[in-house]
Amino acid sequence: MKILLASSEVAPFAKVGGLGDVSAALPRQLATLGHDVRIVMPFYKKVRTPERAFEEVVSERVIAMGPHRVSVTFLSSTLPGSTVPVYFVNCPALFDRPGVYGSGGDEHLRFALFQWAVLRLCQELRFSPDVLHVNDWQTGLLPVMLRSVFAWDQMFANTRTLLTIHNLGHQGTFSADVLSEIGLAPARDLLHHDHLRSGRFGYLETGILHANALTTVSPTYAREIRTPEHGVGLDGVLRGRSDVLFGILNGIDDVEWDPARDPHLAKPYSADNLAGKVACRAALLSMAQLPDRVGVPVFGIVSRLAWQKGFDLCVQVLPRLLVRRRFQVVVLGTGEPKLEAFFRDLARHFPTQVAYLPAFSERVAHQIEAGADVFLMPSRYEPCGLNQMYSLRYGTLPLVHKTGGLADTVWPVDLARSQGTGFVFDHFDAQGLTWAMERALEVYGTGQGSDRTRWQAIQQRGMRLPLGWSHRVGEYLKVYRGIAPHAA
Repeated sequence: MKILLASSEVAPFAKVGGLGDVSAALPRQLATLGHDVRIVMPFYKKVRTPERAFEEVVSERVIAMGPHRVSVTFLSSTLPGSTVPVYFVNCPALFDRPGVYGSGGDEHLRFALFQWAVLRLCQELRFSPDVLHVNDWQTGLLPVMLRSVFAWDQMFANTRTLLTIHNLGHQGTFSADVLSEIGLAPARDLLHHDHLRSGRFGYLETGILHANALTTVSPTYAREIRTPEHGVGLDGVLRGRSDVLFGILNGIDDVEWDPARDPHLAKPYSADNLAGKVACRAALLSMAQLPDRVGVPVFGIVSRLAWQKGFDLCVQVLPRLLVRRRFQVVVLGTGEPKLEAFFRDLARHFPTQVAYLPAFSERVAHQIEAGADVFLMPSRYEPCGLNQMYSLRYGTLPLVHKTGGLADTVWPVDLARSQGTGFVFDHFDAQGLTWAMERALEVYGTGQGSDRTRWQAIQQRGMRLPLGWSHRVGEYLKVYRGIAPHAA
């Protein structure tokens, strides 16, 4: 099949969240199966680094977008670890900025131009994709663009679109006045008339209405977003498209995330030989300047410190629990100032129990996944989540709220039946998190003798789960073939 994936993030070139990981890992896996897969993304300032080489594949072109005439060039490189070509839309006026996303008031223009450029690039390369795989609101207009302003071009006659919703909370909603500014006034009849009359226009909603198929990143999240509680105002639209909405769990890059060959770790280990994990725990505590105490479990956190991630529960639970129970916490993350301040104060009040590391580091993230005993992920909602799967692979038991992809990947420990891979609380409240942490402490016990054997059995169950993309890609191919039956 010929597959073009359009995304605002692709690791390692530019990554803000899980979208960047998926946009690299899925094409890499598709290519190993022989498909002609290509990626297109914006050429942000951060993409341009001294060690990377880029080739100009299309010289300067002017894109007419409503009243705007915007100059772009197209560059290319190769996705690391593969032969997958990555094309970059080079438009300094809109993308040569420090961050991936901004708040300057022209986000609608930036990502509208990107989408015009995606289809212009196809024309320049004479590449007719069987499937155009778009992701989140930043590429949500492409399905309707193919049906309207690009409908004249027969090279797209057999192109079908798949929209993946990575996080429904980010919808790209703007004033309806932007339609003429982004060159989509001719598509007005295809858009949500009620919302246009009320003065708003949603990029993601438009994609949901017009894509040939929809996926989201876990089966549970696919069900949740069709409810008023989790639908963020789009549950009705999503219920109307239930017949083409599929939940497919993300996979992890099991080359990068493999404790047996991870260069960031003090010592490698595997499910068959866990000795190295003890060394990784000691190295983590040394780096975090915390004492290494036998029988005292280490809880790790690697996250954006945000409302979605549920750390307001930690504000209610951790100070009281730290006073009366023996455990340690290592936190890596930045985000909302009040949550940063909370973890900073917590480390100051409990200097031998808590370490807060505010500057993100990929190396330290790997060290926490390997060195911690329990990974704390109390998300209010979580479309899929990757860190709980990294934790499973690294023998670090996840402690999660039962929502989205967390519910689909972590099963409650049941000692009597020798089942389960982590600790799961049903109700998002302080009582639920307290119960789960107490349960983890109970199962960990003294960390010695029979407790150690019991804990290792749980670790090994998680480490042996099939979590890589090779186990997910077939589900995407099934959807691709369902919407593009003419393709090979």
